Amino acid sequence: MNSNTKEKRGRGSPAGKVLVFVGLICLLTAAALGIYNIWDSNRAGEASAKIEESLIEKIRENMNTGNPGSSTGGGSIESILQTIPMEILESAPYKDMPVEVIDGYRYIGFLEIPSIGLSLPVMEEWDYDRLKVSPCRYSGSYYTDDLVICAHNYYRHFTPVKDNLGMGEDVYFTNVLGESIHYQTVNKETVAPTDIRKMVQDSMTSEKLDTWDLTLFTCNVGGQTRVAIRCQRV
Repeated sequence: MNSNTKEKRGRGSPAGKVLVFVGLICLLTAAALGIYNIWDSNRAGEASAKIEESLIEKIRENMNTGNPGSSTGGGSIESILQTIPMEILESAPYKDMPVEVIDGYRYIGFLEIPSIGLSLPVMEEWDYDRLKVSPCRYSGSYYTDDLVICAHNYYRHFTPVKDNLGMGEDVYFTNVLGESIHYQTVNKETVAPTDIRKMVQDSMTSEKLDTWDLTLFTCNVGGQTRVAIRCQRV
């Protein structure tokens, strides 16, 4: 009996059929997971876009009715960003971040990164259900220059931040009163998911902590590590 005959019989054996079946199941599962990830990212992107439209309208209303120095009317996002820089309002008496409620969730403002064409609303608190809708505040505040924002690794949320955002890039955060803060990216690092201290503090030195004014982070593929983009106020 030659080797070719043995090989053909091996493939036709029950064990060979089981291996082929298992292989097909694995391929179908991988394909289904890929399709689901694409669908989920599109869903999250569309949800964020709708929320941002509502949030920007509320910001315009706040600026026109109660915020000193406002004059936007029906302007674009860019006009809102350029209207009231936070620097002239640091002496404001409130320290709790103001919020607007949209679809039952509380939002503190929106994030914009022009170089990668990203503009997203930011929720006041985070959990895994909220992250399916938009980026969320993980800790800190823009008033105390220690704001940390997290988001899923969706290609319409923070995948571009992880993959495409370079150093020296402009980042803007606009709160619900129309006050905007200008940051620039200054550092990028990989952090273990369990290392909360590094996520919210300066990992470059043990003597001087809390030097990052803004941190944006998301998971790498597989969730074993996180990418943190550090920013400082301009």
